[in-house]
Amino acid sequence: MIPFSVLDLAPVPQGSTPGDALRNTLDLARHAEGWGYNRYWLAEHHNMTGIASAATSVVIGQVAAATNTMRVGAGGIMLPNHSPLVIAEQFGTLESLFPGRIDLGLGRAPGTDQMTWRALRRDPMASDQFPQDVLELQALLGPLQPDQRIQAVPGTDTNVPLWILGSSLFGAQLAAMLGLPYAFASHFAPAALMQALAVYREGFKPSAQLDKPHAMVGVNVFAAETDDEAKYLFTSAQQRVIGMFRGRRGQLPPPVEDIESLWSPDEKAQVGRMLACSFVGSAATVRAGLERFIADTGADELIVASAIYDHKKRLRSYEILAGIVSDMRRAAA
Repeated sequence: MIPFSVLDLAPVPQGSTPGDALRNTLDLARHAEGWGYNRYWLAEHHNMTGIASAATSVVIGQVAAATNTMRVGAGGIMLPNHSPLVIAEQFGTLESLFPGRIDLGLGRAPGTDQMTWRALRRDPMASDQFPQDVLELQALLGPLQPDQRIQAVPGTDTNVPLWILGSSLFGAQLAAMLGLPYAFASHFAPAALMQALAVYREGFKPSAQLDKPHAMVGVNVFAAETDDEAKYLFTSAQQRVIGMFRGRRGQLPPPVEDIESLWSPDEKAQVGRMLACSFVGSAATVRAGLERFIADTGADELIVASAIYDHKKRLRSYEILAGIVSDMRRAAA
């Protein structure tokens, strides 16, 4: 049975603060470790009032300190926003503090809007340098070379494992070429999933880090005691996507009884396409959907996002999912 991991976007529910969201993150991480999740990733976003993980490496350090064995990392760091040396120092520091537990997933998008990207003082063409920046970062985290004059301290020879993230064929091709694990963002951009997985697997070249392809696939899971309750919880994520289409990004809204009254037919179709890799329902419903999805994709690992408004309900969703995974493992054995 494949591993399951957590993708925590540190959602800020309406009526709460980023501090509340970060405390919820630490609570969820402690529970996730106890429930047997493989890794716990956080993502870099800027100027978004509904996401509290902008200072991603700082939050990763807090999560790693609050847990003991689970891998913790970035899903991901948007490398065009940063100097590779700074990221090498940050993640070299994390690896030095929490040896053998840190992952570094790298994305090519800025993780924000154009105005905010300018506020980050980055060159608009920085994304074009992504492959070169990945190689530079990899070298900075690798062994010290003869006559190397610039090194990351900490960072050099920590060999933090790198991942390439993506929602298109570009990331799949780069991960394959560099022999790195690949994480596909199908939890919000599933259109190219199957094609990207095929490109990655067919083009993969073994590397010092990885001898065979490893594809982790992002999904949304909204699990509850009944299908109806799970569908109700799912309306928070659906409303957030509607807001994105209308140019209104904000805090995570509470669920609603009648989502049909909130969207047009076109918006409903768009939301359905964007959230197509979502599994919503009771344990039996979610399990059936996940088993089909794993068989269809051949995923080596799933990473699960759950944008649920009520923190206790969010915990319960991940707990139900952990039970599903445990049952699937027993069945496979």
